[in-house]
Amino acid sequence: MTDSALDEDRTASDFDDDFEPFDIEGAPELPAERYLDRELSWLAFNQRVLELAEDPRLPVLERANFLAIFASNLDEFFMVRVAGLKRRIITGLAVPTNVGRAPHDVLSDISRKAHELQERHAAVYQELVKPALAEAGIRVVSWAELGERETAHLRGYFSGQIFPVLMPLAVDPAHPFPYISGLSLNLSVRVRNSRTGRQEFARVKVPQMLPRFVRVDPDESIEDARYVTLEELIANHLGDLFPGMEIVEHHVFRVTRNEDVEIEEDETENLIKALEKELLRRRFGPPIRLEITDDMDDVTLGLLVRELDVTEQEVFRLPAPLDLGGLFDLARLDRPELHYPTHVPTTALQLQPSESNLSADVFAAISRKDVLLHHPYESFATSVQAFLEQAAADPDVLAIKQTLYRTSGDSPIVEALIDAAESGKQVLALVEIKARFDEQANISWARKLEKAGVHVVYGLVGLKTHCKLALVIRQEKGGLRHYSHIGTGNYNPKTSRIYEDLGLLTADDQVGKDLTRLFNELSGYAIEKKFKRLLVAPLHLRKGLLKLIAGEVRNAELGRPAGIRFKVNSIVDEAIIDALYRASNAGVPVEVWVRGICSLRPGIPGLSENIRVRSILGRYLEHSRIFSFENDGDPQIYIGSADMMHRNLDRRIEALVRLTDPDHLAEIGSLFDRAMDPRTSSWHLDGEGVWTRRSTDESGHPLDDLQVKMMQQIGQRTRSGKRR
Repeated sequence: MTDSALDEDRTASDFDDDFEPFDIEGAPELPAERYLDRELSWLAFNQRVLELAEDPRLPVLERANFLAIFASNLDEFFMVRVAGLKRRIITGLAVPTNVGRAPHDVLSDISRKAHELQERHAAVYQELVKPALAEAGIRVVSWAELGERETAHLRGYFSGQIFPVLMPLAVDPAHPFPYISGLSLNLSVRVRNSRTGRQEFARVKVPQMLPRFVRVDPDESIEDARYVTLEELIANHLGDLFPGMEIVEHHVFRVTRNEDVEIEEDETENLIKALEKELLRRRFGPPIRLEITDDMDDVTLGLLVRELDVTEQEVFRLPAPLDLGGLFDLARLDRPELHYPTHVPTTALQLQPSESNLSADVFAAISRKDVLLHHPYESFATSVQAFLEQAAADPDVLAIKQTLYRTSGDSPIVEALIDAAESGKQVLALVEIKARFDEQANISWARKLEKAGVHVVYGLVGLKTHCKLALVIRQEKGGLRHYSHIGTGNYNPKTSRIYEDLGLLTADDQVGKDLTRLFNELSGYAIEKKFKRLLVAPLHLRKGLLKLIAGEVRNAELGRPAGIRFKVNSIVDEAIIDALYRASNAGVPVEVWVRGICSLRPGIPGLSENIRVRSILGRYLEHSRIFSFENDGDPQIYIGSADMMHRNLDRRIEALVRLTDPDHLAEIGSLFDRAMDPRTSSWHLDGEGVWTRRSTDESGHPLDDLQVKMMQQIGQRTRSGKRR
C-alpha cells in the first residue's frame, strides 16, 4: 500500500500541522542570484507574442492580431506594473523585487527593454506585416498615395462623420493645457495667426469610438481594399478645424497613465462606493509613458514633456502609426482565408445527448462519472453553461452558489442565476468587484443580480476571490446531492472560445461538502480549515504544495518513482521555486510549462540541472493550471485557478481540486508528455533568462503545434466515442 493510499482521508489542514517541508538547516545553501527578474521575464513573454507576429507561416490577419495583442499587453504592463514601481519609489515604499537590485536600476532595465521591444514591434509592422497585408489585398496607404476621386470621397466622409465630433482645444493664457486621457491618440497642432504672426498650440483628440482604419472607397472589394488611419484623415483636414490659421506642425502622441486601483478596505464600510470613487481617480493617474511619432519637433516635444511632467526615459519615439492595438480592427476583417481555419468545439463525450433527446441530462451524466472538460477544444456552452442553465430550470434544484471573477456582457451565466432566483431558488453569487479593469462591469452585474433576488456578497476583506467554483444542491431520492464545478478559467462564454482551460464537473459528495464549507467561509463568518479534496489559499495552498514537493524529494532519496510537473501562467513565489531547486538537487525531474513570467532559472549545475522550462503560445491563450506529482507511481494531480505568485498564494482566495479518476490522470499525463516532447513547437528557457523558439527540426520541417494536435485528438475522440 502506497503512502497516498494510507493518506486517503487526510485533510488540507494536515498540511498546517507541525509543517516542515525541508530540513532547511541541513540543506545546502542556495545561491543568492537564483531568481530571474519578474518584470524582465514578463517583457520576455511579450517578446514571444511578438515572435508569433514575425512568423510568415501564420495567416496574416492572425499576425496582425498578435501585433495588437502585444500592444495591448504592453499598455497594461505600464499602467499597472511600471506605474506601481514608480509610485513605490516616489512614496518611499519598499519595491518588491526578487533579484535584490536597486529600484531605480529595475526601472532603468525595464525602460531599456521596453524601448527595444516597441521599436522592434513597429519594425515588424512596417517591414513584415504591412507588406504581407498588402499582398493579401489589405493596403494601408498614406494620404499622398490617393487620387482626387478618393480624397474627395474622404473629405465628404470627414465632413459628415468625423468633423462634428472633434473638439480642438487651444492652449494659451485663457486656455490651460488640457487633460490628456490615458491611451487616447492625440494630434498636437501648432498654428500661426496670419494677422499677428503669433504661433499657438492646440490639441485634437482622435475619437476612440470611430473606426481606426477608414475604407478609402466603399466600392472596392474587400479582397482588394485600401485603408487610411483615422488620425491621418483628421490631420489632412486640420484647416477645417482652424479656419484662417496656418498649420505649422502637427504630430501624433499618446499618453499612458497609472490606472491601477488601490483601495483600503479596512477603512471603509461600503466597498462598492469606495471602489467607485477610486475608479474616478483612475482616470487622472499620473503619466508614466509618452509615445510620440518620430517626426515630432523639439518645440512640441518640450511642451509635452513639461506639461505632462515626464522624464526623457519615459518618452518613446516611434514611427507612425502609434497604438498598433488599433490593428484589432483590421484583424476582424471577414477574410476567412487569412485567419486560422475555423474550429468548432465539440461537446464532451459524456455530455452528448442521446439520439432521442436534443440535449443531454447534465446531472445524470455527472452522476455516472466525473467529467473533465478541456476548453476551447470542448464546448463551454454545452458543458458549464448547460450545467448552470439546467440547474436554474430544474424544479429539484434548491440552491446554486457561484463565484464570478470576470464575465461578459449579456452573459448567459448571469442570466441563469437571475432565472434561478426568480423561480424561488436560493442563489448566492460571490462577485469579485476588484477584478482589475473589470471593476465597473462587475459592479453593474452585482446590482443587476441583487435586484433579481440573488444573494450577492463580495468575499473577504483584503482578499480577492479568484477561484472558479459553482455548487448546485439538488433534491433527489434519499436526500440532497451536491453537483460541483471547479475550473481554471472564468465563467465567461466569450473568453472560453480563446482561452485554454480545464474544468471538473463532479457529483462527488466530498467535493460538494468542501465547496459548501468554502462558500460558508466566503459569505459568512465561518472559519473552516478542513478540506478533503481541495487546497485553498491563502491558508493552505502554498504549504500543501511544498509538502507534496517534499514528498517527491523523499521518494527520490529512497529510490522510488518521483517527478514534478507544473503548468502555470506565472511562477514567481520564492518558496515554491526554492523547493523545486531542492527537488532538482535530490534528483527529482521537474518540468515547468509556463505561459508568462518565470523567475526560476533552469539547467544550472548544482541548482537546477533537473529542471526543464517550456512555453507554448499560439492560437489559444494557455490558461489552465496543473500541479502533478508522481507520488511513487500513484499520481497526485491538482487543477485550479492559482498561479505561483505572491498575490495568488497570500492575497487571494484560490482553490485547487485533486483529480481522482484514472482516465483523467492519464489524460493530464498525456498532455504534459506532448507539451514537453522535443517534437512539439515551443520556447525553451535557459538559466540566463533567454527564451529560444524551437519551431522547426534540424531539417527545417515544422514541429508539431500542440493546439492543433489537441483539436485533432479531441475531435477524433468525439467521433470514436472514446475518452482517450
